[in-house]
Formats: sequence, C-alpha cells, structure tokens
Amino acid sequence: MLELQRQLSSLGYWLGTPDGGYGHLTTQAVMALQGSAGLGRDGLAGPRTLSALERGVRPPVHGGPANRIEVDLARQVLLVVRGGAVKYVLHTSTGSGERYISSQGTPAIATTRPGTFSVFRFVDGWDEAKLGTLYRPRYFNRGIAVHGLGSVPGYPASHGCARVSNPAMDLIWSQDLMPLGTTVVVH
Repeated sequence: MLELQRQLSSLGYWLGTPDGGYGHLTTQAVMALQGSAGLGRDGLAGPRTLSALERGVRPPVHGGPANRIEVDLARQVLLVVRGGAVKYVLHTSTGSGERYISSQGTPAIATTRPGTFSVFRFVDGWDEAKLGTLYRPRYFNRGIAVHGLGSVPGYPASHGCARVSNPAMDLIWSQDLMPLGTTVVVH
C-alpha cells in the first residue's frame, strides 16, 4: 500500500503524506488517476488502474499562464500548474447536468461552463450559499468556486462548482495555490 501511495504521489496525485493506509485521500488520488487514464472512477486500485500507474499516466495540460488552475471536465480532475508543469492532480466533481431550481428560483441545468476565469473572492471557512454550504471556497465565475466538501463522488454531482475533498482544499489554502487573480481554465 505504501508503494502505491508513493507512486501516486511521485506523479503528482495528491494524497497527503503516504502512510500505508487506504483511506479517503488515497481513494481520491486513485480516482484522479482513473480519470486521467479515462477509466471508470471507483477509487479501487484494480489491474487497469495499476497498469495506468505503471505507465505513469498524467493528464495533459492545456495552456495559459505558467501558474494556473485547470479543471478538466472530461477527466474530472483539477490540475495545479506551477511554472507550466503540473504540481498536483486532484480528483474533482463538477456540474451534474441535472435540472435544479436556481438561487433566483428559476429552473436551471447544473453545468460547469468552460472558459478562462480568475479568482475574485474567497472565504476562509464555511460559506452558506443558497444552494448549499461550501468549504473554504475560491470563487472564479460568479457563484462558481473550487471548494471542499465531504462528498466528492467519482462522477459529476455539483450545481456547477468544482468540488474537491476538504483536505485538498486545506492544501490549496496552506500553500496559497489560488490567490486572488489566479487564472482558472475550465475545459
């Protein structure tokens, strides 16, 4: 187990400090690898996942400033790019595509809109929004944010935000990886 964690970590799949356990952070890192490899995201390190790990699969970067955040909708991964290279790969869950009632009381579709944005606001704590509570959000497109949540399933499940685990959001804050003005590329 420790070797699995070390290999994931060496490729940038963030899971905290390798400790030999298969907990929540390892599951999230495995889902990020699975998404990067185009596999189903169940968080289990089966033969196809281990093969992707042995091949050193990493998601491609798309471009923009040398320091940016990329949200890859197809792979459901969030990339922390520093100096033009991927520093961290995090599993994310974005817009579900389902119908819901918006904060304005009108029907809407839960989508994460592609485009290039920048971080304009953040809340260091829990933010009570009309559609739910967000952990340490970094807003980049109106009410859309990268934020933590206890549930980050292996499929798109949000109203449009990019959910990551609460510990991953703590990482973003502790290393100041998304200061005001940070470019966020959603593709």
